[in-house]
Amino acid sequence: MKNIQDSYVLSNGIKIPCVGFGTFKQPNNSDTVDIIKTAIDCGYRHIDTAFGYGNEEAVGKAIRECGLQREELFITSKLSNDNHGYDNTIKEFEMTMNNLGTPYLDLYLIHWPKPLKCRDHWQEANEGTWKAFEEFYKAGKIKAIGVSNFLEEHLDTLLETATVAPMVNQIELHPQYVQRDIVQYCRDHRIVVEAWSPLIKGNAMNHPILVKIAKKHNKTPAQILLGWSLQHNFLPLPKASSKERILENADIFDFKLSEDEIEELKALEVGGRTGSHPDTATF
Repeated sequence: MKNIQDSYVLSNGIKIPCVGFGTFKQPNNSDTVDIIKTAIDCGYRHIDTAFGYGNEEAVGKAIRECGLQREELFITSKLSNDNHGYDNTIKEFEMTMNNLGTPYLDLYLIHWPKPLKCRDHWQEANEGTWKAFEEFYKAGKIKAIGVSNFLEEHLDTLLETATVAPMVNQIELHPQYVQRDIVQYCRDHRIVVEAWSPLIKGNAMNHPILVKIAKKHNKTPAQILLGWSLQHNFLPLPKASSKERILENADIFDFKLSEDEIEELKALEVGGRTGSHPDTATF
């Protein structure tokens, strides 16, 4: 990868830009519109949102006003935890499309595998949801379909009834939480791994090993973390609110971590996850 517009190729041949711009916790207002337009101006072509973020309308406004043709952008959204199951999925997908004001989605994901609302029948709920996903996909309303926060058990169950396999799995992933088993599972099944919270929510920026490696490469700790993702063939989804940070997060293609540096960064693993576990999330 040479820049943020270079792409991975999904199992169905669709290209997905190798770095996405995350919008988690961005409000549904003009500030978010401006931030996303700034990111696009800075070269980002991959924007990640979700129904549960409550900002799809702002994302849609930004992509309409950015000056690029729709097909030049890659837009992802996700099904919320409240609307798993076939009928609910169809209804929420229509709301997402109306919010975004776009004729199609590039990627649609099931946000979490076992929401509290359907935890006692999550297998059946996901089966119905995936049936709707496959219908959207086959109708050309979605270019690619996938999941988020799914572990091996969740994917095994989904694949028992799926006729189209997930193309993406978006999971928490960074040097502090490496999730080796599910990463290997995804590679074995040709599922591209996206990394949410690739900057560890800023929690490790002062870690001495990360600071040392950043100084060696004349980079920031954030850039080192994003470079780590790319060197592992993950697709990071950093978020930022200033043009300076947006540009910084894109300037990650002119260095390479050595094997020794990657080994050193394993010291961060003691920190573990920053978010919820898919099986015990309280939402």
